[in-house]
Amino acid sequence: MAGIGEILVRENIINASQLQKAQEMQRRQGGRLSANLVKAGVIQEKELTTFLSRQYNVPSINLDDYEIPPEIIKLIPKEVCEKHVVVPVNRAGPSIIIAVCDPSNIFALDDIKFLTGLNVEVVVASETSIKKAIELHYQESVLDYDDVFDGFDEGEIGFDNYEEDDADVSDLARQSEEAPVVRLVNMILVDAIKRGSSDIHLEPYEKVFRVRYRIDGVLHEIMKPPIKLKAAIVSRIKIMSELDIAERRLPQDGRIKLKLGRGREMDFRVSVLPTMFGEKVVMRLLDKSNLQLDMTKLGFEAAPLKDFKWSISQPYGMVLVTGPTGSGKTTTLYSALSELNKVTENISTAEDPIEYNLYGINQVQMNDAIGLNFAAALRSFLRQDPDIIMVGEIRDFETAEIAVKAALTGHLVLSTLHTNDAPSTVHRLLNMGVEPFLVTASVNAILAQRLARRVCSDCKEPDPGVNVQQLIDLGMKPEDAKNCTVMRGTGCRTCNDTGMKGRVALYEIMPMTDELKDLVLQGVSSVELKREAINLGMKTLRQTALSKLAEGITTVKEVVRCSAAD
Repeated sequence: MAGIGEILVRENIINASQLQKAQEMQRRQGGRLSANLVKAGVIQEKELTTFLSRQYNVPSINLDDYEIPPEIIKLIPKEVCEKHVVVPVNRAGPSIIIAVCDPSNIFALDDIKFLTGLNVEVVVASETSIKKAIELHYQESVLDYDDVFDGFDEGEIGFDNYEEDDADVSDLARQSEEAPVVRLVNMILVDAIKRGSSDIHLEPYEKVFRVRYRIDGVLHEIMKPPIKLKAAIVSRIKIMSELDIAERRLPQDGRIKLKLGRGREMDFRVSVLPTMFGEKVVMRLLDKSNLQLDMTKLGFEAAPLKDFKWSISQPYGMVLVTGPTGSGKTTTLYSALSELNKVTENISTAEDPIEYNLYGINQVQMNDAIGLNFAAALRSFLRQDPDIIMVGEIRDFETAEIAVKAALTGHLVLSTLHTNDAPSTVHRLLNMGVEPFLVTASVNAILAQRLARRVCSDCKEPDPGVNVQQLIDLGMKPEDAKNCTVMRGTGCRTCNDTGMKGRVALYEIMPMTDELKDLVLQGVSSVELKREAINLGMKTLRQTALSKLAEGITTVKEVVRCSAAD
């Protein structure tokens, strides 16, 4: 039987070169051919679903509008659904109706027929909606915290005689491999992925050991495991990260790589820090499959995107991205590098740490212990015939000086700084000791950014608690405030009853125009520099946030949290 690719070519829906492109992507990244056809932009997912429905003469279904009965879900295990990318939707007498993204997958139909003893009828749905339905309807089957300790008495697993300071390394290793500890750690990692967390915090206190997830930039307490399991849990994570479980006095950094099936891998960047009551562990989740490198989808509006693309398209100069930790600076820089990544360009990056591996880019991990810092890496880059250089962060005068010199000698330099907005970045460089004439000569543009939480699209509704005067006080024009409908999330299953789901980036870009360069040379304050930049058309973080508010994307609370008043 011909596969989906061959059928699409035969029916002139796609051509042979487009199929080859998707097949090459499939070889590199794994996954199903249909998913790679959509990912490569060869065909729209909705168009593919409609075509398959017509081709195989089976109905199509929109799973987003369909509530699957719980008794139907129990007929097929989650593992089978994930393996074949199918989901049961209903039962009609001796037949079970399943949604598939590939009706030609006879192995899936045979497996389900054998497993259930029922006849199998097929409807077609998009792969994205099937995966979403699996996550939604099978999430109760995720290992429950209480299940982890089911059948274990706390005294049996509590290590009553254990004193952390006197713990034997072999005891720690043994305890960390015991069933409830292993299951609990696995549950914490998997549950964090399912909830869309960016960080996991395991925090020891005098009488409590708690686990918190950072979801959409906000920490939520998830559980409080028995405090007697504290050392065993931390040791288990250390073993998974290939760290020294005997060392409990010094900070340690490691990495966990978790395979999730179907070629998907998740990296956890692990940081262990000794505190008064034990070791605190923070794990940063790095999911390359969710890395958004398309600048048009990051949240840029048309004018700022045009200015940013202009600044990174220059043959030399410096582009600085500023904002607090967790504001998406790295993603923006990776997006810029992805756009610049061509065979003709030699790109080198100095990062601490390297968060994602990018093909075609020479990435160097910093290591202060052996003297490999940003300044040392930069010096080395300049002997490597570079075209484009990315420095993870400009922290001191030495790094700033070398970066400026590189920008003035025919290289494009991308880097980050920790400042509140774009105009204050200039004065941060001046305070580091960089001369004003070097700043004006080297900097192409400065981009400040924040991440604001989105209102959950499944439970959003107009917010009756916001009036026109509040919007005016925030900085919105009176005529815009009168026509603005502010949205809020009421809380639902999709957003874990928070009313917020996902984040959108807010951008403030300040191209270094001749007028701004003159002001810098005159030594004006950040306030005056900002005033002139606004007069020249710069849209501030607050103005961008208000635009997202007017579009119903975010809330008043998020506008206040993510942007200072102009």
